[in-house]
Amino acid sequence: MPSTIPQEEISRVLMILKKKTKNFENPIVTEIGNKTSNQFHVLISCMLSLRTRDETTGKISAKLFEKANTPEEILGLGKDLEKIIRPVNYYKTKAKRIRETCKILVKKYNGKVPGTLEELLDLPGVGRKTANIVIVYGFNKMGIPVDTHVHRISNRLGWVNTKLPDKTEMELRKIVPKRHWMSLNDIFVMYGQNICRPVNPKCDLCPATKYCSYYKNTPSTSKNRLKPKLTIHP
Repeated sequence: MPSTIPQEEISRVLMILKKKTKNFENPIVTEIGNKTSNQFHVLISCMLSLRTRDETTGKISAKLFEKANTPEEILGLGKDLEKIIRPVNYYKTKAKRIRETCKILVKKYNGKVPGTLEELLDLPGVGRKTANIVIVYGFNKMGIPVDTHVHRISNRLGWVNTKLPDKTEMELRKIVPKRHWMSLNDIFVMYGQNICRPVNPKCDLCPATKYCSYYKNTPSTSKNRLKPKLTIHP
């Protein structure tokens, strides 16, 4: 069933949350994109970030790029790649996928990162979230990256009623005004990390509760105990 939330309300809520998050730290991949505008750095940092804290991702990404700054250089690291990225979760699997991706970038794209969702999704270990992050923060193009925070908050607000992040993305593309597409992920990630958390959400600090289905429909005694079951893809 299509969302009945007016676009004007969606815009209003996003502006409210954006104001609330102005003093929070940007997600690490956003920071990397803002600082370097390097599509390869954004891609590899995002691959490293899956199931890993931003603080660790930032440190390990910086360490890796000091040693290897291009697909060719990463392939030249050999087993040292595992040693460098060891602090991130699932480092062996990530090292394998990063190598596979770098081989494709060198062979098929002359060492460059492709700039379409379709091409990015063909890379090993790259799902819709990662592909959209590269599109938005690497290429400065329109996209809606959906991670656990975007998925959770969109459902709590009542904008969507979805079980999987990919479906959330498709629904958000239908209802969110395009002028907000490129900022939505940043806003929801920062808000989800600091206010609308998976467990013990700080509803008392939220200025958008009047627009929130979760807040209006969940008994006050249960609000802090909700932890949605999510399936997150890269």
